[in-house]
Amino acid sequence: MAPPTFEFDFQTTGGNFTGKVAFSAGLFINNEFVESVEGSTVELVNPTDGKPLGHVSAATDKDIDIAVKAAREAFEQRWGTKVPPPERARLIHRLADLVEQHADELAALESLNNGKTVFVSRFVDVQGFVNTLRYYAGWADKIHGKTIEVNDAKFAYTRHEPIGVVGQIIPWSVLGMFAWKIPPALATGNTIVIKPSEWTPLTAIRVAALAKEAGFPKGVLNVVTGLGSVAGAAISSHMDIDKVAFTGSTLVGRHILKSAAASNLKKVTLELGGKSPSIIFDDADLDKAVSWAAFGIVFNHGQTCSAGSRVYVHEKIYDEFLLKFTEKLKSLKVGNPFAPDTFQGPQASETQFKRIMGYIESGKKDGATLHLGGSQHGTEGFFIEPTIFTDVKPDMKIMREEIFGPVVVVAKFSNDEEAVRLANDTLYGLAAGIFTKDISRAIDVSNKLKSGTVWINEFNKVEVTLPFGGYKQSGIGRELGEYALQNYTEVKAVHINLSATPPI
Repeated sequence: MAPPTFEFDFQTTGGNFTGKVAFSAGLFINNEFVESVEGSTVELVNPTDGKPLGHVSAATDKDIDIAVKAAREAFEQRWGTKVPPPERARLIHRLADLVEQHADELAALESLNNGKTVFVSRFVDVQGFVNTLRYYAGWADKIHGKTIEVNDAKFAYTRHEPIGVVGQIIPWSVLGMFAWKIPPALATGNTIVIKPSEWTPLTAIRVAALAKEAGFPKGVLNVVTGLGSVAGAAISSHMDIDKVAFTGSTLVGRHILKSAAASNLKKVTLELGGKSPSIIFDDADLDKAVSWAAFGIVFNHGQTCSAGSRVYVHEKIYDEFLLKFTEKLKSLKVGNPFAPDTFQGPQASETQFKRIMGYIESGKKDGATLHLGGSQHGTEGFFIEPTIFTDVKPDMKIMREEIFGPVVVVAKFSNDEEAVRLANDTLYGLAAGIFTKDISRAIDVSNKLKSGTVWINEFNKVEVTLPFGGYKQSGIGRELGEYALQNYTEVKAVHINLSATPPI
């Protein structure tokens, strides 16, 4: 049997109807779309109305075996050190060109499958993917070792070599996570087996077809759709995968780390959860702080690992901040992600919708004050009102656990030391925000925060040139920037004896 297909209509960002796009929704292995070995599929659901969208193939461990063999053969014969860095760069640039040419289609597809607004899909996710591809294409011929002086009897140098076959597992913000995962792996000469979320795999499938069109050799990029508990587990435990990179929850990250260790002790990078604080000092530009704090929690409907879900406000300005913050969240339109004035679309899945609503109920049961929202928006789909809790205590679940939705807690602090203590009172350490006009205070507080990223007078603004990752249980390793190249290379030290005699 042939693999399933997917069809949809879309419009350009200018509103001109473009037509129907149809493509294979099979597994992409060895530059071909194929049906899974067992013929199994996953049903996709439109998060806007809860209705079925279609089906994609679902990989099992047998399919992962096939994909890994294809990637291994490609690494040994057609990629890695067999392809000069300028050629790797040319192909990555070509993929960036094709993503740009298909930008409206990919944005519409991401919004259809994921629920994020089409504006964000087009000008954050798609454009960010293009920018990241071009950035790492520029790195492909600049991954250098060095000569190291030892003594006159020895010449020594290091080589930075590709690791080999890389398994990558990404969550439902597909284009954004594709951007973080595949460009550095390709630029350094690795081959890839990547599994997108079972809820939102469509843009990953389309990008796979574009990679083939760009001219990547067969087996270099393999996209396997399917369940995390099946396909994802098979990737993390596979004996012939040399490295696994995962973005998602800390709970799943623990399982992947254990599985990787129990199999072939493969290298692991994990970009995990967060419970990121924003600290609003009494000298902050209040209106700007309100807007950034709102952006910090409602961007992508709260479905970002760095979401600013804990807001600490100096007691002198707490009441004024809460009033303005409440009005700001009320003003943001929740609705159809394809409407031009929508800021917040639906959550990505019914499972996630129910999980968030469970946290809201937990907050109410634990005695927090539901200050705003807390209910489903509308009568269909997976929409949740922007939600504010006040009168919170440090041991409440809504203060301790990552919710991954548009739910924020607002609390007071009285001085800098208390603000730092409250901000660091978490198992996580992914990101934090500081709002103040005093740059000395900003730097001093940022130095004391246990966080991989600190934003000062902004929030949720990631740059491709800067590393991103977390302290504590927010992960292992760093994405983006030059630092990400370390995730995908092995360092080899070469010793050349010039004149030393044997010691025995």
